[in-house]
Amino acid sequence: MFTPLVLATVINAVITLLPLWHYEAWWIRIFDFPRMQFITAIIITLLLAITLLDLSRGTSLLLVIINSGCLLYHGWWIWPYSRLYPVEVKASTTAQPTETIKILASNVLMPNRHAECLLALMAEHQPDLLVTLESDLWWQTQLTPLEKEYPYTLQCPLDNLYGMHVYSRFPLEAAEIKYLVEPDVPSMHCLVVLPSGNKIRTHFLHPAPPSPTENDSSSERDAELLAVANSIADATQPIIVAGDLNDVAWSNTTRLFRKVSGLRDPRIGRGMFNTFHAGYWFIRWPLDHLFHSHHFRVITLKRLKLTGSDHFALLSHLELSAQQDNGQARLNASPDDKVLARQKMAEQGVSKKDIPSPH
Repeated sequence: MFTPLVLATVINAVITLLPLWHYEAWWIRIFDFPRMQFITAIIITLLLAITLLDLSRGTSLLLVIINSGCLLYHGWWIWPYSRLYPVEVKASTTAQPTETIKILASNVLMPNRHAECLLALMAEHQPDLLVTLESDLWWQTQLTPLEKEYPYTLQCPLDNLYGMHVYSRFPLEAAEIKYLVEPDVPSMHCLVVLPSGNKIRTHFLHPAPPSPTENDSSSERDAELLAVANSIADATQPIIVAGDLNDVAWSNTTRLFRKVSGLRDPRIGRGMFNTFHAGYWFIRWPLDHLFHSHHFRVITLKRLKLTGSDHFALLSHLELSAQQDNGQARLNASPDDKVLARQKMAEQGVSKKDIPSPH
């Protein structure tokens, strides 16, 4: 049993160390995603080592130490997304209806033909705003009935898995569809006007992932996320960034995005809200996100099943709070963080000036 445990320990060490290498190739960055799965494998290896090996031997003890170190490292990244961790954003207690926004964001999976299920979710949960990803012209046609209740729309139907649509009860101002990094990958930017008259700056994103079937590296994805982060770093208005970011909540890039932008993650202290893959419970991670500025408190966060899609939908209900203390302090970007962000943007020829900044 010693040799198989040595092999398992080597594998555990390699998959732990590889993401530390800031190389952007997809076959490196893919190891950012399944930390919970890695933790499970490491725990099994650790339990077998403790149970079956003679720990008085130095080599056996070394295996236990290495696996314990790997476990602690992965645990450090996902610990904030457990209910045992303090929440980053406080819960709303006395929300005024005119100062709340409920957003349903759903990657529908373009070939999926169960639009009636999304319409049913809309009827049941009554969001103020729907963001669809991977929505093509067929989906646009199927969602046309929504326009009676959601007359304010942004529509970009594409048949390349990167179509996007926004349907809103609330007026949209300064709305733009932009192709920030790649010529066939859109993003949407607008002001959402609440019934109170207050305005929320919103950015809806769906950058392409690093994968053998998409981009060879994470460079394009990282540049788009960090350009948006830089554009809102010094903003004082309420801001929401949402979408399928094709990155996990605990990756270096997402953490850098949060540092540079100053946005909060309402999932911290509340759970992972794993949205992909909806079809396989043992391979899931948080791929769909909503981040917001310090102006908000959380009313509710929910993950919803959408028949036919490989993603769960994410329902986020927030209060635009008049209170100053809405949660923990933001993550701050170091000088090195800012340099790294600028380098990643420069690699793709994008800057914060390319991002719409509606006021």
